[in-house]
Amino acid sequence: MKWYDTGGGDFEQAPIGTHPARCVKIIDIGTQKGEYQGQANFRRQVIIGWELPNELMTEGDGKGKPFVVSKFYTASLGEKANLRRDLQNWRGREFTTEELAGFHAKNILGKTCMLSLTANDKGKTRVTGVMALPKGMTVPEQVNTSVYFSLDEFNREVFEGLSKGYQKFITASPEYQQILAGGNNPRAGSANDMDDDIPFN
Repeated sequence: MKWYDTGGGDFEQAPIGTHPARCVKIIDIGTQKGEYQGQANFRRQVIIGWELPNELMTEGDGKGKPFVVSKFYTASLGEKANLRRDLQNWRGREFTTEELAGFHAKNILGKTCMLSLTANDKGKTRVTGVMALPKGMTVPEQVNTSVYFSLDEFNREVFEGLSKGYQKFITASPEYQQILAGGNNPRAGSANDMDDDIPFN
């Protein structure tokens, strides 16, 4: 998966504030239908998740484990895209022209940052800022297993290990339906793809 030029139930919420974090999850959910100013729109979307190693859950099956927070993005590095803005703030620099030709999602797995978390009007914690980790700050070792899922590089085992909620998004996408039909994803093998990963830092 390369990038080109949430609600929630009654779960324990991560504390608001600014926290050191590490990216542990990248999930491509394919093209999803949305609405803007009363008009339907369709956008390829990705979910990025981070663990907060210094903030541990106190309830349920996850008790004693770091909170994991996620954010939905349109999978685009267009000039006004939120994904591009957050990645540039995270990296502490803008993308080069070469990087904008195809930045591989895997580059951010395991990378540390600072997250700003706020609460929405329903009291749910959401990610509102992604920033570079201050110089000299260290982050505890990763606890949660990294998860990477891409419809361009479909892996049935990884798909089946995802939550039912994520699977529901993915199975509704035309990319997944095309895979079921035995076709190739139209983005796979695109001339814009670059074989070599571009370093995140």
